[in-house]
Amino acid sequence: MTDAALVQKLRSDIQRSGYYPDLVADALDTAMAAESLVSYVVHHEATFDRDELRRHVTVLALTPTRLIVGHTDEHPVDEGNPTPYASASTEAVRLERVDSVVVTRVVSEPERHRAGGPAAEVVLTIGWGAVSRIELEPAGCGDPQCDADHGYTGTASNDDLSVRVSEAADGAEVVRQVLAFAAALSQATADRAR
Repeated sequence: MTDAALVQKLRSDIQRSGYYPDLVADALDTAMAAESLVSYVVHHEATFDRDELRRHVTVLALTPTRLIVGHTDEHPVDEGNPTPYASASTEAVRLERVDSVVVTRVVSEPERHRAGGPAAEVVLTIGWGAVSRIELEPAGCGDPQCDADHGYTGTASNDDLSVRVSEAADGAEVVRQVLAFAAALSQATADRAR
């Protein structure tokens, strides 16, 4: 697919999400800085916050040199804003900074799954060091009679972005799109590492 055709398909998917498409497109245009588009994902998510429905859209765009992450959220009236409003933010990450691309696939009836077959759910987690998560728990020695303080043990992980899509909620095409994006991003980061 040509760059122009891919950009047109991205625009169409943003429009189809129905979530402030002109705002989402404007934010993405600024971040893309006229680079060509290699791959993308548009993920629209609705969540309930008490009695309110809140919408959010994430757009991931891969260029030859960067990962563009865009988030657009809507906000209710608050102390500083007498009317509801939306905010659109983008982050441009150089590909050499991306240090992990984790893809978790969930398949139904795994004994029947064949290579290249569909996934019921996909979670794409991308880390580039902007957000780290540390999980700590008390350390022990295995002796049930020991009451010494052994300090803590834990894990640290990059967790900058996670996108979860499912066939039931988002459709098979979006699941395939996330897998294709993950493959393109993995390839791009591998090429940069050489």
